Amino acid sequence: MNQIQPRSEQLDLNLLKVFEAVYRERNLSLAAQALFLTPSAVSHALARLRRQFDDPLFVRDGRRMSPTAACQRLAPPLLDTLARLRELLRDRDRDRFDPAASRQGFRIGLPEATESVLLPALMQALRAQAPGATLASVALPRRDLGRELAAGQVDLAVDVALPVRDPVRHRPLFQDGFCVVLRAGHALARRLSLKQYLQARHVAVSSRATGQVIEDLALLNLGHQRSIALRCRSYHAACAVAAQSDALLTLPESVAARIAPESGLARVKLPFALPAAQVHLYWHADRESDPANAWLRALVSEVFGRKPER
Repeated sequence: MNQIQPRSEQLDLNLLKVFEAVYRERNLSLAAQALFLTPSAVSHALARLRRQFDDPLFVRDGRRMSPTAACQRLAPPLLDTLARLRELLRDRDRDRFDPAASRQGFRIGLPEATESVLLPALMQALRAQAPGATLASVALPRRDLGRELAAGQVDLAVDVALPVRDPVRHRPLFQDGFCVVLRAGHALARRLSLKQYLQARHVAVSSRATGQVIEDLALLNLGHQRSIALRCRSYHAACAVAAQSDALLTLPESVAARIAPESGLARVKLPFALPAAQVHLYWHADRESDPANAWLRALVSEVFGRKPER
């Protein structure tokens, strides 16, 4: 019986992760999604694996990648070894993280629009528990969330509910309703009807250059469309514009509670049904047992898990 023998050169651990993903998914595109790589990168890695093991490993069967007989013999001990290695690396520093003595720098992916709501409370908790630690809030496009977590570019991410899959893990933090803010003395400051809302001009906030924002999607479902005079990336900028014009701004209640008073804006009830935004915490499975990451997740959950002030 022929046995697979790897070539003498050192085997890259990342190649073994590709082997694992292709073996489990039996599809190059799905394996690429699981690894947050391009299908081309997975194909190149698979080619290197084939050269090192001197075996096709997987053969195409329609859209499926079927393992060869030699691959079937190799997979169980290899995947078991990979799992043991991961556990070993996770256990190496288990219970060694001391927040009070830590000088570690943490990076969290946060939407710019919610920094003013989330960061003050998080920094207060960080100073109390880990005064020597530092924190960076970084921009993280939603399409890159899994890739950046997998690469360790960010430790955690906080964003609205997104369609993610393992190895990205997530848990809900809080939900946030919406309201409308407008300048003090505005003719609509006391009561706002749907007709008045649709006739007004609006400021929309989005990190994307194009595409519908959540309130416009809700309006479209009701068969309505509003007029957007300005689209910008920051609620602070949007509030400044609303304070000096007749434009209306629809925004999360927690953001309005923090920004509207200092901007001299009045708050009114949204005149149509808009589901509350579900805000989640995201991290990567490879850091599930890392003590520093586990501590940071617990801190974020404690701080953000409380309903934001309204």
